[in-house]
This record gives sequence, C-alpha cells and structure tokens, in this order.
Amino acid sequence: MIPRISTAAASALLLALVLTACAGAPTDTGTTPTPKASEPAAEASAEPVTTPTPAATSAAPTCETMVSQGTVEALTDEGWTAGVKEFNIGGVPLPQGLLCFWADYTVASDHGQLYGWSQISASDADKAQAALLADGWQREDSSEGVYITEDAEHSMGTDEDGYGMTYLFGDGWVKFADTRQGLILIEWAG
Repeated sequence: MIPRISTAAASALLLALVLTACAGAPTDTGTTPTPKASEPAAEASAEPVTTPTPAATSAAPTCETMVSQGTVEALTDEGWTAGVKEFNIGGVPLPQGLLCFWADYTVASDHGQLYGWSQISASDADKAQAALLADGWQREDSSEGVYITEDAEHSMGTDEDGYGMTYLFGDGWVKFADTRQGLILIEWAG
C-alpha cells in the first residue's frame, strides 16, 4: 500500500510548500502528461523554466539534508522520523542513492512520505525509464529533465495537479517523491 500523510502533517507540509513558493520556488510550466502512443504528441512549452540548483557538495546526502530544512522541521514537528529504504527503479538498483520514508514509527501505520535521490548513469536511466513506461507510467519531457509519473488512474494519491508518484531524471541524477509537487522539496544536487 502506498503511504499517505496525515491531515496534520499534510497541513504542515502545505505550509512548508507555501513558504517555499513565496521564497521564489520555481513554478509549474503547465505541461501535460505525454500522450499514449496512439495519440499525437503535444508541442513542448516555448518558455523554459530553470530550477535553482544548490551548490554541489562532497558529502553524501542524508534524509535530513536531501529535502528542504522546512520539510524536515514540519515532519519532525509531527513526530516523524526518517527510515532508509532500498532504492530501485524498474528493477535497476541504485545502491549509491538514498530513498527515505518519513513516518511516525511509534504507531502501526502505512502513512508517510517518500523522497529519493541518486546519481544514475545514462544507460541505467534509459533502462529504468523503459521499465516504468512498460508498466504504464507516463513520460513528460521538460526543461528540468524527464518526468516519469504513475498513471493517475492507478495512483493511491495525487497532488492538486493530478500527479502521483513521480521520478525526475536529470543529467546524471534522479529524484523521486510521492507526488510531482513533492519533488520541489528535494534540494540535494549531489
């Protein structure tokens, strides 16, 4: 079962998102998911959007440094802690990556949030994307990279734009969150 966030934690995360947006976070370009093979392809947006990238560091990411400080504070204020999970995409293992499941581990529950980041080679990114697309996920190209999102019809939960679990593949890296909007909380640049 896909973890979901409690109402109180959702409110705290929403507050963190609003504060992040007020601080000049990138805005959505209004792109739509890639059509199925039988539909004609839509044209890409004419205006590229740039995503600010934090300075690279030699330290390895942690669950507390991968996402924004506001996110860490909102989650810990709810009594949540992070547990590390194995990071695989479409059968491609990413042992150098980090997948964090934030939850209240003092109660038996499947409610939580997932955030992941890893370096990835071009060939592994191609394999992972092909496996996800073969499983019905949808591809969307953008100036930020390649988004691969689960089919909303099969999603356990979506953001306000209708996106569920989403990967963002960049040049040599990949991010993952429970929703596409959740990707903006991942600040690690590697």
